[in-house]
Amino acid sequence: MDDLLQRLRRFHDDFFPEHQSRFQTLVTDGQHPTTLFIGCSDSRLVPYLLTGAGPGELFIVRNVGALVPPYMGLHGLHGTAAAIEFAMLNLKVSRIVVCGHSHCGAMKALYEEVPAEARNLQGWLDMAREAALPVQVTPEALRRTEQRAVVLQLERLMDYPMVRARVERREVTLHGWHYVIEDGEVHVFDVRTGQFLPASQASHSGTGPYHEPPADDAVVFNEIDTRWGSH
Repeated sequence: MDDLLQRLRRFHDDFFPEHQSRFQTLVTDGQHPTTLFIGCSDSRLVPYLLTGAGPGELFIVRNVGALVPPYMGLHGLHGTAAAIEFAMLNLKVSRIVVCGHSHCGAMKALYEEVPAEARNLQGWLDMAREAALPVQVTPEALRRTEQRAVVLQLERLMDYPMVRARVERREVTLHGWHYVIEDGEVHVFDVRTGQFLPASQASHSGTGPYHEPPADDAVVFNEIDTRWGSH
């Protein structure tokens, strides 16, 4: 039998009856997620497993590399930008998480030649090129690139007027995460140290880069460059 069909039937017959009242409440009262989760499309990244969230708690948007398009547009309309606006203006979430991960194919592709026919992918990856280091790719360089890309997306979020306004009013917090697949550990960005700290050792789920008081975009990213330079 079709494997996907079997899974659909198991959801309907086994999982749904146990949680039907929850789903009914979400239909009757509508969704009220507290967190916008912007994650990579990588199949090894499972937001609900990482956060322990259930139905109605996360508003999820995923794309190659967990990238945030510029507010003023990237070759026209984009679903991720629309999701950010919807989460801010309609759902009024109080947190935005940008979650990258180890062994990210999108970040590795920044150091490789992209197939000529992948025109959309080429243009998409251009948004992450600031995160690349002028070095040969190594496991350490790739890890730093992945983390630098997360910080870059946090900064780009602040170009969205509805995000900046709510962050400055302390109504929304931004969280940068780097999920290390092989360790099962999420590392959270701490703007005060310019480092990603293992969640098992951190005292918060991410502070930046716009914590108390709001920091200048360039200053924050320059601090990361200084600590993670190409020397």
